[in-house]
Amino acid sequence: MGLLQKLGFDVAPHLSCIGATRAELAAVLDDYHAKGIRRIVALRGDLPSGMGGDAGELRYASELVKFIREHSGDEFTIEVAAYPEMHPQATSFDTDMAHFVDKVNQGADGAITQYFFNPHAYFDFVERAQVKGVNIPVIPGIMPITNSSQLIRFSNMCGAEVPRWVRLRLADFGDDRDSIRAFGVDVVTQLCQDLLDGGAPGLHFYTLNGSDAAMSVIPKLSFS
Repeated sequence: MGLLQKLGFDVAPHLSCIGATRAELAAVLDDYHAKGIRRIVALRGDLPSGMGGDAGELRYASELVKFIREHSGDEFTIEVAAYPEMHPQATSFDTDMAHFVDKVNQGADGAITQYFFNPHAYFDFVERAQVKGVNIPVIPGIMPITNSSQLIRFSNMCGAEVPRWVRLRLADFGDDRDSIRAFGVDVVTQLCQDLLDGGAPGLHFYTLNGSDAAMSVIPKLSFS
């Protein structure tokens, strides 16, 4: 994080609460503040393997947001997760939205969504959130397409839907990485443009430690 800050980037560490005590979280927050960090992505997180039933003192992201506000006031801009296609563990769209609204009510300033490939899912989510009184910016999460098997595996784990036609086209390319990359750039560029044209306040790319695919998309976009 220190190197990124020196290069002038606005660093936003991801902080999860599962398995942590309030004292441990407070120490992390104090350390972030001392290092000049002013943005946090607050997440529930997953229970580490082998930890058993000890989920820590905070069990939900909404509790983490509340704790950050109680401990640090307005020292941090807090962003939370959002799921246009519903959290994979949620029982319904209504309950999933209720959890999201709770995070906002506890003090979240913005949200970043799980990645998706259907822009209508994003706009539907934003509209439903606004009906509930949510007006924080919701940034769509974008996953570049560079590896077919990796994309399908990730999507199956997190509940993101890869459209059937995209799956079939990727299957046709087989191990032709150049064709997969070129196809992926076209698909993701159109998705991003549709989102921007529809009023999305920005884009968040999941680069998986590789920025080349995202950097191939960005110059093709028209920002109004």
